[in-house]
Amino acid sequence: MMKQFSFILLLCCHLTFFGQEYFPKNDGVSNSNNNYTAFTNATIYLNATQKIEKGTLLIRDGRVLQVGASVNLPANTQVIDLEGHFIYPAFIDAYSDFGISKPQRTAGFGRSPQYDATRSGYYWNDHIMTEVNAVDHFKFDSKKAKELIEAGFAAVGTHHHDGIARGSGMVVTLTEAGTDSERILQKKATQHFSFSRSVVKSQAYPSSTMGTLALLRQMYNDAKWYEQGNAKTKDLALEALNANKGLPTIFESKDKLNNLRADKIGDLFKIQYIIVGSGFEYENIKDVKATNATFIIPLNFPDAYDVSNPYQADYVSLSDMRRWNQAPSNPKVLADNGVKFAFTAHDLKSPKEIIAKIQKAILYGLTEQQALEALTSVPSQILKNDKIGNLNVNSHANFLITSGSIFDNKTSIYENWVQGNKHVVNDRNQKDIRGTYNLLVGGTNYKMDVSGEVGKPKVEISQDTLKYKSNLAYSNNWIELGFTKDDATYRMTGIVTNDSENIKGKLILPNGTESNFSATKTDSFEAKDTKKEDKDIPEVMPLTYPNLPYGNASLPKPKDMLFKNATVWTGEANGILENTDVLVKNGKISKIGKNLSDAGATVVDATGQHLTAGIIDEHSHLALSSVNEGGHNSSAEVKMEDVVDPDDIGVYRALAGGVTSAQLLHGSANPIGGRSAIVKFKWGESADNMIYKNSPKFIKFALGENVKQSNWGNTETVRFPQTRMGVEQVYIDYFQRAKEYEAQKKSGKPFRFDEEMETLVEILNGERYISCHSYVQSEINMLMKVAESFNFKVNTFTHILEGYKVADIMKEHGVVGAGTFSDWWAYKYEVNDAIPYNAAIMNNVGLTVAINSDDGEMIRRLNQEAAKTIKYGNVSEEEAWKMVTINPAKMLHIDDRVGSIKEGKDADLVLWNDNPLSLYAKPLKTMIEGAVYFDLEEDLKKRSAIKEERNTIIKQMLDAKNGGGKTQAPNKRAERDFHCDTDHLLEGFHLHD
Repeated sequence: MMKQFSFILLLCCHLTFFGQEYFPKNDGVSNSNNNYTAFTNATIYLNATQKIEKGTLLIRDGRVLQVGASVNLPANTQVIDLEGHFIYPAFIDAYSDFGISKPQRTAGFGRSPQYDATRSGYYWNDHIMTEVNAVDHFKFDSKKAKELIEAGFAAVGTHHHDGIARGSGMVVTLTEAGTDSERILQKKATQHFSFSRSVVKSQAYPSSTMGTLALLRQMYNDAKWYEQGNAKTKDLALEALNANKGLPTIFESKDKLNNLRADKIGDLFKIQYIIVGSGFEYENIKDVKATNATFIIPLNFPDAYDVSNPYQADYVSLSDMRRWNQAPSNPKVLADNGVKFAFTAHDLKSPKEIIAKIQKAILYGLTEQQALEALTSVPSQILKNDKIGNLNVNSHANFLITSGSIFDNKTSIYENWVQGNKHVVNDRNQKDIRGTYNLLVGGTNYKMDVSGEVGKPKVEISQDTLKYKSNLAYSNNWIELGFTKDDATYRMTGIVTNDSENIKGKLILPNGTESNFSATKTDSFEAKDTKKEDKDIPEVMPLTYPNLPYGNASLPKPKDMLFKNATVWTGEANGILENTDVLVKNGKISKIGKNLSDAGATVVDATGQHLTAGIIDEHSHLALSSVNEGGHNSSAEVKMEDVVDPDDIGVYRALAGGVTSAQLLHGSANPIGGRSAIVKFKWGESADNMIYKNSPKFIKFALGENVKQSNWGNTETVRFPQTRMGVEQVYIDYFQRAKEYEAQKKSGKPFRFDEEMETLVEILNGERYISCHSYVQSEINMLMKVAESFNFKVNTFTHILEGYKVADIMKEHGVVGAGTFSDWWAYKYEVNDAIPYNAAIMNNVGLTVAINSDDGEMIRRLNQEAAKTIKYGNVSEEEAWKMVTINPAKMLHIDDRVGSIKEGKDADLVLWNDNPLSLYAKPLKTMIEGAVYFDLEEDLKKRSAIKEERNTIIKQMLDAKNGGGKTQAPNKRAERDFHCDTDHLLEGFHLHD
């Protein structure tokens, strides 16, 4: 009785609600359908976890009225018996561009760059478009809606896919019935960000990933300043950002490292982003889990490479091969680690592919429940709309009618009901004619295989090994069949009846004569498991750290080690010690002496071998996702720590050359560059774990041809400075502004937080050190004079190829050190006066001198570069070795931790087979904080394992191809090798996917 009363009450409320609606209608008489529709005897999924057997779903006016095993039906109810069928909540894609026109890219290269914004009344950067509302640009797309509906979707979140800050998104259903006023469920549902610049706008800044991150930080700080009423000008973009800050915020990353970078921005401003991932989150799942973010995951698993040609197969890297092998396990790994995620079809060629992709993920261990959640309940939670993605009472009547379990490869979607409107995908009343037949045509027998979808079958007609061009149309239980043999065409028409598995009908022979044909069914249809490569899941290769060739099976751990009888290059006052022991405990150098012992330490017999501190490169661009932010003449706001790339193979190669630490510098695209990252090359660790804890603060400055854009082309003539004199004025202007900024900050009056100015104030106060790219003596003198006029010192001149001319002045100024090349000269005009004796001369004057690489290849042999100072200048072996160990440590203010072998310092050590300055010297072991990150013996084993793994995956790919799977052509990825002068417009935004 109570249940009946509740239903009557719900019915009355429903009638009252719809009875109050009034819309003018001038194209006919108003005739609304107030009938009920009930779907009975179905297996109904209310959501991914609740199922009703033999259930009834009652809908009216686009809403769910009741659902259950026992439902009282009103008198005027249309009943649809779905015995043996299933009902599921229709899918939701929370990340699409449905109904929004694709932005058209503006002309790029060949024009002078645009450095200022084109809009007034909006934010100072054109790539920030928070004021854009998807609803203002929406136009219903019937064709795309049909594709999505046939794939099982009923609702999507859509937005304008352009720019770094993209404005608000909306939620819309896909039914063609009705108007936008009925389809649009939420006009402002989400707000959107990405790492991609606008393709419509041309403003030069930002031109890098670290520039994008800096811009976002400044944007959020400016929004707070604006919200407090401190701004003097109108900014519609910041107003929109503040107005939308309560909306779910979706950040498009599409890169496994950018996932983490986006999350850091969110953490800084207490925003929990929903992250659109890469599909390769399994590679750093621990860090992904730590974000606590919900992810939107693409399912564009890579196709196998066509490796049938062994020469072309060599083009494909092992890391790309692994991606094909491992990527389908990504959803399972996310689920196993408790990461909430939704699926998107956005990156698929067609949304119809999504079921097959999910079926593959299920084969790799994802459960059907988890898959359904990723298509229904999770996207509804992302969009904060509990009326979609389920079949609860009063939810939108968005549901699928299927022939069976939704992810079974034999299942067909019959109907997709969107807001109570029926969309037929496959006619559920149409008989399934798929199977194998004996086709009798003109007295000749043929084999006929009918496959494909129930409502859209495909046909293949053959005779022994010969296959004939054929076609089949099937509708309303009539078939039209044809094939061509020896240029002769046979045409047939027949009716399909429910009382027979066989088909008969009329035949038109090639000569026009009428006859009859028959198709006798010999075997039922067996759906293939998508493709043969999916039927037998290939062995999934184990992850390594990083997940690249030469990665570690597990992360290296510190070990207590005792090196016995080594020649120890201390780098300290006690010099080189023969037949000496060094004990490493808990990641530190514990003892140095003779006849040492320790019961718990692993003993390494180092007789005849040399033990040194790890090499330190004062100037490197390894392990970075991007290097130059040249969109402004000052980029002090950007941080190289934001773009440390732990997966750069150059890290492993550097370890193989004995390098353990480096300063990762911004390039030389502008006079004031970005802030440095000082790292340890911990191969396999995350970017954060590579960066020095409590790292000294450094920034890159630059002088010379690069910053005045001498060699950038004829169009690059509009950014100030264009002369060496102009470079000086840039420094004076920025430091004067920094002084005024600090005065305002200290005054107690409101001030606009400016990350760029904050950095320059640190320089003025001696809290941040300058490493300055330099060549010509006049400019070196200039910068020292500018520094002295503002009462600070230049810490380091790097490159400094004319340092020998001004070494005494540098020493008098208080320069901590000079980092130079060993013997580079005459490779461009401003280094014409460079000499190979430069390092020795500066060393003799009393400067701290380092030999640096600025090169991904040279970093592997810095020991040999240091040795050249013995040839050019008669520097002693000890002093030469200090130029790649303790001297760069002093320049980087980390000499209390690394750079020499001294008790209490970090155990960053290299064991060499020979004098480290010898051409024949090789590192046998390279360790950081007591953990071995390179071992020559292990390296040889890894090379063998790489060959074996390649062969295994190549065989899997060949099996996939032979089984009918899709393949892609082999291609070779170009390796990155960043330098100071890498073109910031050409380096692009490096992605790991």
